[in-house]
Amino acid sequence: QVQLVESGGGLVQAGGSLRLSCAASGSIFSINAMGWFRQAPGEEREFVAAITWSGGSTFYIDSVKGRFTISRDNAKNTVYLQMSTLKPEDTAVYYCAARRTTNYVASLFSDRGYDYWGQGTQVTVSS
Repeated sequence: QVQLVESGGGLVQAGGSLRLSCAASGSIFSINAMGWFRQAPGEEREFVAAITWSGGSTFYIDSVKGRFTISRDNAKNTVYLQMSTLKPEDTAVYYCAARRTTNYVASLFSDRGYDYWGQGTQVTVSS
């Protein structure tokens, strides 16, 4: 099992920045990627960004490219999402997720491609 704990959400004005953190514990050896998803009220959960645990390859949804950066600190078993130039449409609950090496169900871009989830952290961007 892997436990994920997010932190860093909050209220920010448009154009501002926030950094989300996701600390992982437990069977870290079983993980090969981690991702961030978000869900706005009345919307489906959507992929935001992902990073592979070993090589550090990164992937982003088009709407956040150039504004968000995903990174990892393997020594701390922590993944970060640095969010800049925030827009009101970025308002959502942000979830951290971890993908097992044995997950062949779906790709990194699908929530079915992840096996463990954090509790979520609210990000609100005011206009």
